[in-house]
Amino acid sequence: MNVSFLQELMNTVAEQSRALLPKALFGPGEEESLDVLARALMSGRGEASGVAIARQLLNELRKASADERRGFYRYLADELQPNAAEVARAAEAYLSTPSEATLTQLQKISESPRREFFRRLNLAPGATAEIVALRRELLRLPKGEPGIASLDADLEKLLTSWFNRGFLVLRRIDWQTPAAILEKIIAYEAVHEIKGWDDLRRRLDPQDRRCFAFFHPALVDEPLIFVEVALMQDIPDAIAPVLSARAGSNAAPPTTAVFYSISNCQDGLRGISFGNFLLKQVVEDLLKDVPSLKTFVTLSPVPTFARWLDRTLADESHPSPVSAEDKNLLKALRDPRWIETDDRAPLEMEALKATLLALAAHYFLVAKSADARPVDPVARFHLGNGARLERINWLGDISEKGLREAHGLMVNYRYEPGDIERNHEAYAQDGFVAASRSVRGLLRTAAKAKGLASVPDLLALPGVTKAKKKIEPARE
Repeated sequence: MNVSFLQELMNTVAEQSRALLPKALFGPGEEESLDVLARALMSGRGEASGVAIARQLLNELRKASADERRGFYRYLADELQPNAAEVARAAEAYLSTPSEATLTQLQKISESPRREFFRRLNLAPGATAEIVALRRELLRLPKGEPGIASLDADLEKLLTSWFNRGFLVLRRIDWQTPAAILEKIIAYEAVHEIKGWDDLRRRLDPQDRRCFAFFHPALVDEPLIFVEVALMQDIPDAIAPVLSARAGSNAAPPTTAVFYSISNCQDGLRGISFGNFLLKQVVEDLLKDVPSLKTFVTLSPVPTFARWLDRTLADESHPSPVSAEDKNLLKALRDPRWIETDDRAPLEMEALKATLLALAAHYFLVAKSADARPVDPVARFHLGNGARLERINWLGDISEKGLREAHGLMVNYRYEPGDIERNHEAYAQDGFVAASRSVRGLLRTAAKAKGLASVPDLLALPGVTKAKKKIEPARE
């Protein structure tokens, strides 16, 4: 109610100040173009007129065509830059006389005027949501678009400060949550599709299910990120039972909290991390509410495994981790309904399972991207938060999406409170992937199958990126 009242008040101020704009801002023959409004916003006028200018600029931007908006973004990128001569003078002054005063002046002169532009634009009622939407549009433009990268870098830095943890509010989402928010939960779910209201109720209403979301005061009723949790007795190895099960009234107290879906909701906030704060606070809240919990794990997708495997099989420039015999087995995966084939011999299926699990271990522990980190984005997130790769699950997700993206594989990442900081530091500094003995055992099996004596021998194969830290057995 208070937020709504404040928004109405600010809207009234903006509309009343709007009448001042033609006289106060525009020269002879000038129209209220985006560029003119931007210059007016940066002219340092009073706060009331600043609110009106910002509101009018957002109105005009909303009405502008795609080409006009792109032209405006180029204007911001080209015109709102630090003055090179002034930066050079300030830098020379600091180098000749290093002091707090000359450093402060250098920092002030070198800061991008675009950040001040967006701060002033944010004066308008509801502007934060529109600025987030503006960045979403920027991210969809071609990467080579002139000036877009620098404009986005300024905006991302600003949004990072606006959406820091101190401003975020954790709220539990349950069946009593307003329908407007529940509809957004359905729409934003990015991991396991929610198929209508009945499906949503199965995830929110039972006593062994939880859902938590972060909100920001400037984005009323718009979740930023949410996590779905199942309270269980054991670590699950497949998603179907988690999505469909309901706890009985006499169920034993749960001992395991399973984070089975984490969805970012705002594309315009890409690159701004909320997940690590979310999981830590959810764990704290769950421990207060359900003291029987001892284990905290995920049941996570492997969204780029199938694509990586296709590239690996097709790459003839380096020795492949896949043998000729393995390649023959993997041909079965070309059929999108391979899991439904009834005429496959049990031994052939076991061989396919062993091959895929070994390749998955290679994918997580050996394969690296250009920055020497795991190629899988979900792995990067959880390992960066200090989790351990606990288990790779065969046929964990046999939905169409699960088979297409990961050939049915899912993984468990385990958050062990006593190991989180150690794992995080090892990953951040050395790229070390904390993994259980069972996962590393899959890699050793692959090494033996290649006639190699040990895992380090496998890492030494030509064409394989070496791990930055010696592989050691993980503590169970």
